Amino acid sequence: MIATFIPPDKLGTPPMSESPWALLPTASNHAAALDTLYVFITILCVISMILIIGAQLYFMVKYRKRSDNDRTNPITHNTKLEIGWSVIPSLFLIVIFVWGEVQFMDMSSPPANAIDVRITGQKWQWTVAYPQFPGGPSLSCPGNAADCEPTEKTPTLYVPLNEPVRLTMNSVDVIHSFYIPAFRVKKDVVPGRYSNLWFTAIEEGEFPVFCTEYCGDEHSSMLAKVIVLPKSEWAATVKKATELKLEEGETMAHYGERLYGINGCAACHTLDGETKVGPSFKGLYGRTEQLSDGSSLAADDNYIRESILEPNAKVVAGYSPQMPSFQGKLKDEQITALIEFIKAQK
Repeated sequence: MIATFIPPDKLGTPPMSESPWALLPTASNHAAALDTLYVFITILCVISMILIIGAQLYFMVKYRKRSDNDRTNPITHNTKLEIGWSVIPSLFLIVIFVWGEVQFMDMSSPPANAIDVRITGQKWQWTVAYPQFPGGPSLSCPGNAADCEPTEKTPTLYVPLNEPVRLTMNSVDVIHSFYIPAFRVKKDVVPGRYSNLWFTAIEEGEFPVFCTEYCGDEHSSMLAKVIVLPKSEWAATVKKATELKLEEGETMAHYGERLYGINGCAACHTLDGETKVGPSFKGLYGRTEQLSDGSSLAADDNYIRESILEPNAKVVAGYSPQMPSFQGKLKDEQITALIEFIKAQK
């Protein structure tokens, strides 16, 4: 699936709990075990705070200075007390370490039968691909995207209920971090290498995904969602979502509009004239563009095609070469559809 940028006015995620004091839903196989460790550490910290602060207040009252004649008694060595306050906390730290290491190893060792999903992060979107459904980039909402509400165009990862899923993730630009709070899984996505995490979703529903590594000025907009479906519905939903073709009776411009949303073009190119990372598509076709090398040219079909396949060949003045190449990702028909859509942006 090619993720779609979410404009600032569409920000927001579904609530995950009824109270800010409540734990999040335990929607994956890792959640309950990690919550137990979290609660254990929290209770241990509260008890430690009560004991330490309580002892401090007690000594402050009992040994407070009552007059100028008060003198401190000689401080003697207490071996049992010193061993106690050193050994007991150390034992608790060992318990926490072993407990955490067991959970970490479990989260780092996906089952052999896990479903493979590819996640790619780039400013400022997530791309989700299903290797076993090689029909093309998958849509955020299956079917005709024109029938979807804006909130349904959020980048979506579909996973089956009670089936292990392995995410293999990489970044094409800077460090990102893929985080599903309700699943208690989070992993940095680093350029030049692959990161892995896995989970088994145990609760149906829709759950938000965040990028938790600051990656630029639209970092907070880098949202997505996970939809957990019954296994009987999952394959059909993903197969339908990965279909990307010109629908019967659909114009090329409308097909291009779907491609614009699906391929994350909105992350950098607006339709209202506002400039972002790249030039706006409004009024682009036929306009004379000033390039960074001092030359100029008209934005015609050939220029737009070249900009899609070799985006750094001709960079518009005032912009940096950040756009990734779509060479091998888009077919000629799809590039033509995108050109027709750009033509329509008067």
